Amino acid sequence: MTLPRQDATGPLADITVIDLTRALAGPYSTMMLGELGARIIKVEPPGGDQARQIGPHVAKQSAYFMSLNRGKESIIIDLKDSNDRNLFEKMVRRTDVLCENYRAGTMDRLGYGWETLKALNPRLIYAATSGFGQTGPYRHRPAYDMVVQAMGGIMSITGHPGNQPTRVGTSIGDIAAGLFTALGVAAALQHRARTGEGTLVDVAMLDSQIALLENAVARYSATGTVPGPLGARHPSVAPFDAFRTTDGHIVVAAGDDSIFQRFSETVGHPGWSDDPRFATLTDRLARVDELKAEIEAVFATRTSAHWLALLEAADIPCGPINAVPDLFDDAHVADRKMIVSVEDPSAGTMRLTGLPIKMSAYTDEMTRQPAPRLDEHGARLRAEFDEASE
Repeated sequence: MTLPRQDATGPLADITVIDLTRALAGPYSTMMLGELGARIIKVEPPGGDQARQIGPHVAKQSAYFMSLNRGKESIIIDLKDSNDRNLFEKMVRRTDVLCENYRAGTMDRLGYGWETLKALNPRLIYAATSGFGQTGPYRHRPAYDMVVQAMGGIMSITGHPGNQPTRVGTSIGDIAAGLFTALGVAAALQHRARTGEGTLVDVAMLDSQIALLENAVARYSATGTVPGPLGARHPSVAPFDAFRTTDGHIVVAAGDDSIFQRFSETVGHPGWSDDPRFATLTDRLARVDELKAEIEAVFATRTSAHWLALLEAADIPCGPINAVPDLFDDAHVADRKMIVSVEDPSAGTMRLTGLPIKMSAYTDEMTRQPAPRLDEHGARLRAEFDEASE
């Protein structure tokens, strides 16, 4: 097998991944594997990953690309060139995982579908992330995040009633598929450890969106009522919403009757918890707009900071609605190492998101290695795999 990453300390430190992915879903999955210690060899076509062209750019380097490809190695391989195909096959024989996010059938047309690669390396984990999966009538269709958010039902329950269809503010179509792919790879590695067999991991962006619908599917199945957008509020809990104060909004999630009673007392209206309009969760849901109006009439008298201080002291689930800059200055976010630093040789210090998986056996560092320049490691990698095959 290939050499592990020299700086790797995570649970996947002995795993090598050939990363044929580009854009977002696939690179996100391999970034997660890399964050957990795997060695990620990013195989790029001539011209490189298209994400290198996506802005914003800092010192001519894509911040988008840097955020998804930190710590990876880059090599240009043209899978239509016979010499490069020979090198690629040497790599496949000596790797643990191959990740790709082409449209279904693309790798087969290149001569490197699952059956072919399995013959080269029976222990290979082959992870295919695509818009619609490797099977089914939609499998050959192109997909982007917006497409699967729409088709997967997420957009139908996002936004405010009566408004235009609204995309979730982050590319959850891609990111969910990337996370499920990383999870699938981890499961496949455990399967291999137990049986010695490689396997195909097939993750579709559309499937991943449907998997995220959680209570919307359960509610429709149970009631036959079609879920729709509700703004910030929860369909089954009240009060569970964003509420206006004198200087903005805060969120409050009073998830049961006892919390609502404590909430009512804290904001100076203990009678709410005994009011027949609001006494039980069923009552509150039946009059959710009326309850919100009464809460906002109270909250409108003071600032967000005032109410948050009172509610936090009373152990009421609540919080401010942070903008992205607020996260950079949040003491808890800093303590959890969820904003980390990358020293890029051209762009300088970049602050990017950290790893949300904390493990007692491994140290979560505050820094990461930069994303590679195109073919930065090409010569070394070619020498490594050519020498190993002699």
